[in-house]
Amino acid sequence: MATLVSEEVRATTGSRWAKIHNFAHNLKTKAKRTVWRSKDGWRQLTAGMETADLWMQFKAEAQASSSLYKRDVDWHAVHSQKAWKQPFKIVAALFAGILKKLSPARRVLLVLSLLLAVLSLVGFQFLLITTKVEFLAAFAGMLVLLIMVLGDHVAMKRDIEIAREIQRWLVPRVPPEVPGIDMAFATRPANTVAGDYYDAFRRAVDGPLLIAVADVSGKSVPAAMLMANFQASLRALAGAPGSLSQLVTDLNRLACGNNLNGRRFTTAFLAELNPATGELSYLSAGHNPPMLVRQDGTIERLNSESMPLGIDLTEKFVAGETVLELNDLLVIYTDGVTEAQNESDEQFGEARLLAMLQPRMPERAAVTLSAIMKHLDEFVGVAAQHDDITCLVVTRT
Repeated sequence: MATLVSEEVRATTGSRWAKIHNFAHNLKTKAKRTVWRSKDGWRQLTAGMETADLWMQFKAEAQASSSLYKRDVDWHAVHSQKAWKQPFKIVAALFAGILKKLSPARRVLLVLSLLLAVLSLVGFQFLLITTKVEFLAAFAGMLVLLIMVLGDHVAMKRDIEIAREIQRWLVPRVPPEVPGIDMAFATRPANTVAGDYYDAFRRAVDGPLLIAVADVSGKSVPAAMLMANFQASLRALAGAPGSLSQLVTDLNRLACGNNLNGRRFTTAFLAELNPATGELSYLSAGHNPPMLVRQDGTIERLNSESMPLGIDLTEKFVAGETVLELNDLLVIYTDGVTEAQNESDEQFGEARLLAMLQPRMPERAAVTLSAIMKHLDEFVGVAAQHDDITCLVVTRT
């Protein structure tokens, strides 16, 4: 009998320990799943960015957003005030700038919400409305305003994403296949869409290779729209017979008709290259002079005294002539390359780009371009990009 009781006790105890073990195992499994889901949720929320990178991105975006409102501040008038008054003047000017950019209905909602928030903080009550109700009403008003602004932002971002896709169609994805010519290009917009443009195509089936790099003044959507106009104009005019000087003159005529009363212009470098002989006819309209690196390491600058497109309708554009010998390297870039800044506000500069290209290494254009962009990235570090970056590399093989 005692043996039976002992076995029942052991069985009961074993069953309890099994339940406890299963419970502990399930609890541990759930804890692991919760931790994993939390980490996965955080990765999705931060897009895999580190905390330092998130902070740098926030500071860059805050600086870019605040610059929109700082334009409305009369800094001369602020600095003329007494020192203790200046912070109040700045806050008032920034607040006025924010109100100007809101619709009348949203202005009223913002002012009422802020007024209720202030009344709640000072403890002022009127009629049957308590401070808690005032605070909740202020919070609800700000939340509604935030949702409306976010809705506008999402809709605008969707439209800009569509514009970016259209812009990608306007420039070549891969270099044209031309016997004896090795080419590579890269571009990085400072914003979603860019004002930089590059292209390379033959004006005729057996004609010269037309190479173009242009930079529309400004950034973002306005510059991108003018860039699209420049691309359409170049493609249309290049199909007609004529010299490079005539082509650029016609481009200038169209650019002057779309310069928004002189507020917009375009710097451009255009060249015609004979793939068989290497004869190069080039014209720089106010653009950064490209670097022609000879096989022996010497460097020539393809300078031109012509003005940017869209400024003077009577400007005379005269093309220069040179020869791109075998293994010579032509590097064309926009000012976003040389004016790229690091965290110390130091510019990359032409000297660093020149040092990279000497001595001349007999390598593929894509390898040279990759080395330029890598060196540029290492110099800039985590600093924000302030201008569109475009670089095009050409060599004869």
